[in-house]
Amino acid sequence: MSIYLHDIPLSQAKKIFREALQQAGLWRVLRSEIIQLDENAPRRVLVEPVWALRSSPHYHASAMDGFAVRAEATSGAIPANPVDFDLPTAAQYVDTGDPLPAWANAVIPLENVESLLAAGGLAKDPRSPERIRIRAAVTPWSHVRPLGEDIVATQLVLPAGHIIRPYDLGAIAASGHVTVKVAEPPKVAILPTGSELVPLGADLQPGDILEYNSLVLAAQLKEMGATPTRYPITRDNLDEICARVSTAAQTHDLILLNAGSSAGTEDYASRVVERLGKLLVHGVAVRPGHPVILGLIERQDKALIPIVGVPGYPVSAALTVDIFVEEIIARWLGRHPLEMPLETVTITRRVTSSPGDDDFMRVAIGRVGEKTLAAPIARGAGVITSLVRADGLVIVPSGVQGLDAGERVQARLYRSRAEIDRTIFCIGSHDVILDVLAQFLADHERRLVSANVGSQGGLVALKRGEAHLAGSHLLDPETGNYNVRHIRQYLPGTAVRLVGLMKREQGLIVRRGNPKGIHSLTELARNEVSFINRQRGAGTRVLLDYHLDKLGIATAQIHGYADEEYTHLGVAAAIASGRVDCGLGIPAAAQALELDFVPLYQERYDLVILKQYAESDLLSPLFDVLKSQSFQNAVKALPGYDVSIMGNVFLEE
Repeated sequence: MSIYLHDIPLSQAKKIFREALQQAGLWRVLRSEIIQLDENAPRRVLVEPVWALRSSPHYHASAMDGFAVRAEATSGAIPANPVDFDLPTAAQYVDTGDPLPAWANAVIPLENVESLLAAGGLAKDPRSPERIRIRAAVTPWSHVRPLGEDIVATQLVLPAGHIIRPYDLGAIAASGHVTVKVAEPPKVAILPTGSELVPLGADLQPGDILEYNSLVLAAQLKEMGATPTRYPITRDNLDEICARVSTAAQTHDLILLNAGSSAGTEDYASRVVERLGKLLVHGVAVRPGHPVILGLIERQDKALIPIVGVPGYPVSAALTVDIFVEEIIARWLGRHPLEMPLETVTITRRVTSSPGDDDFMRVAIGRVGEKTLAAPIARGAGVITSLVRADGLVIVPSGVQGLDAGERVQARLYRSRAEIDRTIFCIGSHDVILDVLAQFLADHERRLVSANVGSQGGLVALKRGEAHLAGSHLLDPETGNYNVRHIRQYLPGTAVRLVGLMKREQGLIVRRGNPKGIHSLTELARNEVSFINRQRGAGTRVLLDYHLDKLGIATAQIHGYADEEYTHLGVAAAIASGRVDCGLGIPAAAQALELDFVPLYQERYDLVILKQYAESDLLSPLFDVLKSQSFQNAVKALPGYDVSIMGNVFLEE
């Protein structure tokens, strides 16, 4: 009995095809290549994550046209009591982007100075005076782009599976790369068949049909990231079609055999597949696109490649590629399948549907008051303009005979919130493990976006409903416990789940070789030692203050206590640049910038998760990742981490 006579559900057809591709070893990235970073890179898919090779900027750069000075020397300057600087000993002119002199730590904008001659009077050229006068003091690092302001070496720039966008090129280039490793576009052959077909531009006669399906299909494939090849029309002859399919199969990864997939006397597609390979599916319970053919054919080298018999009607052909081919192309490129955002819509008029098929109904969508309305468009499989006019699709599922006017249903929009819908917002304490976590979550179709505002700032963000979770390592000095007291202080009455991420070392990050012999917090009180602190509310700063208090060291004794950075990598960058001698941080940040590390303490770093999200599908992959051995091994491979608590629930209320 012919397979065609027994339509199968769409989900079953896709399952059969997917399993066949898996068994043939074709459910993976087919090939990769290294390409130059140029204007041709956008829309290519990364097969490896891009990690920063260098910081950007890689030096302290002036952010303004003006004069580089020591900020401390401007102290006391006011309109009534100006301060003068002689050039070039006490001030030096810099253009935007110029490196700061080694002795300078601030820039005064050109418009904020009076350019003078040494003997008095205004200088002719304000950019080359002999003396400048200012009437307002500046703070250290004013109008300066410090090393690593944009990118810090070793940070994750883009994850694998990311589709490169034009502005990604700048970040990739700034991080030190001139090439990227991307998936090679799969090659797809499109073979139009039918003796009634004529090429575009032909003088049409009755019975002639313009062959434009291959044009549409090629454009769809190109948009998906594949490289299509449009073959000439093949007339309805089994041997000729088999010969052309066999030839195309030698140099392509997928064959789209367009038309001839029905059961008419001149419909040869199923026989072509049976002659050259294995017919898997002929007929799917979906409209339009009912007579779809799915199979595998064998090349001369015995390798198998998939073939899809695409129906001849234009709408059926286009939707067949969307329904069956896009998922395969996505897998071969290593990206997520394209998803159409959903919108709840109200049907404007009653429609009927075959109860045995999944019916892909094209609709025009508009908002009227508080309602989003969907008006059904002409549904013929040959009405190509129905796709042109459509704003989306409403799928009437098998078993449903139609929709009533006023019925609320889901529409798939052509005009994408998909990435946003997969985004997990993490606001709170910084740790480089969050970059590793982001890469693992990307493999689970989730995007982790983290903002570094400190542990306390993260708890406040949760209270305001601005995040799904927060990283926190707030020590309770009275109990020695972490985070619980602060959660109850900042999130009273809020249901949360406190999940352990890891234990980590905290210590002093110092320059390579530790030239100033800094081995403990007591060394911070030495006059010749300069320090960089974390921002107020950061768990690292809470830890520092706790131990300084135990040691009886006043913060006023520490040169640089008031100078702040917002991340551990920022602290490391300040030290690597020579800006300061040391800072409290984690060993991974020290290793990243080839600095030395003096271990002092071990602390617990947790994820504080609002319970409503902890139990959601959005965050479900997070807990899978925390349990996975591969993620735990990746964390253990970095210095200073203990994963023994990873995934443990310390509080749920």
